[in-house]
Amino acid sequence: MRNFRDYEIWNIGMDLVVDIYNCTASLPGEEKYGLQSQMRRSAVSMPSNIAEGCSRRSDKEFARFLEIALGSSFELETQLFVGIRIGYWAESDLKEIFEKLDRFQRKTNKLWGKLR
Repeated sequence: MRNFRDYEIWNIGMDLVVDIYNCTASLPGEEKYGLQSQMRRSAVSMPSNIAEGCSRRSDKEFARFLEIALGSSFELETQLFVGIRIGYWAESDLKEIFEKLDRFQRKTNKLWGKLR
């Protein structure tokens, strides 16, 4: 069985969860059950799926959970752009988050490719 805490992508995902919780804390109350909730669920899904995938016995099963985590990261990226277009944030304010997302996506995709 794999130890999810040893994977850099899990740690990047956990950092992004904290970043997203902090970032969305400033959203208006009307977004509590909208964009804020959706973004937080997407962020939490990323390291959660890596952890769950680590419990699977085969590389094929693990790869499937990596694919889900990767999908959640692109969902989160889109939600960040929605917030930018609505005017909640400036893209420049989210530079570090976008860099972490990019690193997560590249590294997850690379591991996914190795396992397939």
